[in-house]
Amino acid sequence: MGYRQAKRQVLECLADGRIEHELDRCEIDIKNLLLTGVVTATQVADAIGRSSGMEYECRRHHFDEVIEVHIISTQYEGRSWYIKWYFIAPNVVFISVH
Repeated sequence: MGYRQAKRQVLECLADGRIEHELDRCEIDIKNLLLTGVVTATQVADAIGRSSGMEYECRRHHFDEVIEVHIISTQYEGRSWYIKWYFIAPNVVFISVH
């Protein structure tokens, strides 16, 4: 899956509320600001929506190499955003939003 398809799919999941979070993370209170309510799904969607392919990379999940993990590092609303997710149909699973 490339940048455009991953971007389109994550934006659809955010709009539809099909959102999950990877919960077995250290420092989840600073690593997933969407889960903790510091940022909203709309803000995350806006940050992703304004990103470019130059700010995107795809890696394999460290626990399961079958899973593609999508990463966007971008600037939005005067701050740096790091957003990391994967898909488990029909949902998006966020690893990091900070």
